[in-house]
Amino acid sequence: MTHSATAGKAPRLLGLGEPPPFERVNFEGSGHAVLVCDHASNRIPKRLRSLGLEQDALRSHIAWDPGAAEVARRLAARLDSPLVLSGYSRLVIDCNRPLGHPESVAQRSAGVSIPGNQGLSPADRSSRVDALFRPYHRAIAERLDARSHRPTALISIHSFTPVLNGQLRPWQIGVSHWRDPRLAGLLLGALARAGDLRLGDNEPYPIDNDIDYTIPVHGESRGVPSAMIEIRQDEIRTPAGVTACAARIAAAYRLIELQMLRLCERSQ
Repeated sequence: MTHSATAGKAPRLLGLGEPPPFERVNFEGSGHAVLVCDHASNRIPKRLRSLGLEQDALRSHIAWDPGAAEVARRLAARLDSPLVLSGYSRLVIDCNRPLGHPESVAQRSAGVSIPGNQGLSPADRSSRVDALFRPYHRAIAERLDARSHRPTALISIHSFTPVLNGQLRPWQIGVSHWRDPRLAGLLLGALARAGDLRLGDNEPYPIDNDIDYTIPVHGESRGVPSAMIEIRQDEIRTPAGVTACAARIAAAYRLIELQMLRLCERSQ
């Protein structure tokens, strides 16, 4: 399935009445963290016709990070922090992949072929970048720009599957960083205090600017203390699990908030 247009220009990706490319929550929140959720939604623009996939595939982890948006919303409320959520599926364009990376617009994911991503023209790709990727990242940049005068940390919320390629993934929560490990280390230390969690240090995914976009670009390139929190999906399958996980992360954040503020001050 391709969606090429005449004259080398793809038609408008989002139709009238479709949801916007990002959602802002508690945008004037006074907390010191800015929260983002790159894979918040499994929504597909109507004109892409579900990318040729069945609904079971679109409900699975290949299309989004199940539970991540719900945890992020609760954290935004608990920490009084602004939150930016992506509005469309990572299968349309992945908001945490550099443009040009093979997974930016994936032709396969977890062994599943994505018909609607095969044989795309440059115009097709550009329409996705312009309609979804750039607006989401502009919203993050604008919020960080508006807070440049005050200490701010950037925290990205994701979720991961309990099993991948037949391998069990034992971590209940992972905290990842790129070159600057300071905020991730503080969060891991605070989460470890209860003694009842299996934690991943740069697991299940370390951050690398060759494959990750949000933390390298909006966090470390600005000198903003930043970290990615990954939550195993079986921990947040129910509303009770989501609430408990958000409460645990919020409590850990509060334990290290003064130290985090010192990091921010040294980074400014």
